[in-house]
Amino acid sequence: MKYTIDAKNKKLGRLAAEAAVILMDKNKTSFRKERVEGAVVEIINASKLDISEKKKKEKKYIRYSGYPGGLKEKTLKHVISNKGVSGALREAITGMLPKNKLRAIMLKNLEIKD
Repeated sequence: MKYTIDAKNKKLGRLAAEAAVILMDKNKTSFRKERVEGAVVEIINASKLDISEKKKKEKKYIRYSGYPGGLKEKTLKHVISNKGVSGALREAITGMLPKNKLRAIMLKNLEIKD
């Protein structure tokens, strides 16, 4: 089944949560956490997301390699300049999906269009 979500004037986190629920099939009564039914989510107008300048400046993505001095930080503004708004949206959705083998399968069912 294909779902289309219009991103115009929506907040980044709210849209990402909505898409993650559909990708995990939690909106269906036949939900099982060990199986993916294959719902395709198409997000249109991703460039028209409502992201404030304060959020772009203060939102940080932090990674740690495990080595001394291995803490990496980047802001949402930096992510948008490198990957675009669709890249930031994909990263937000990825963080909301379960960290297991099914995550890659779910992300293949995600289509983001500007």
